Amino acid sequence: MSGRETVICLYRVKQGNERKFVRLLEKHWPVLRSLGLVTRRKARHYRGLEKDGEPIFVEMFEWTSGEASEKAHTHAEVAAIWEPMDALCENRAGRPNMEFPHVQPLEILA
Repeated sequence: MSGRETVICLYRVKQGNERKFVRLLEKHWPVLRSLGLVTRRKARHYRGLEKDGEPIFVEMFEWTSGEASEKAHTHAEVAAIWEPMDALCENRAGRPNMEFPHVQPLEILA
């Protein structure tokens, strides 16, 4: 796939690590943008609680292409954010600590 691709990032943040995680989120999209991996459309962020009351964060943004997420893995600047993000998250109820479904817009006629 070569066109723009939206990713919905689900982060299951360990209780007590929310503030540290937000500081990493503040850097995440700007670094991806500086490397030309995401579109100009700014990331959207949400915070909530899962059914068990544990914190979950959601980040949505657009990769410039289907290959951009793979390219991100080759940049030290991205790893410097992703590695600490990973450490601040936890597996829950058989679900991974982070999930990244890639989606395409769906036009629904009302």
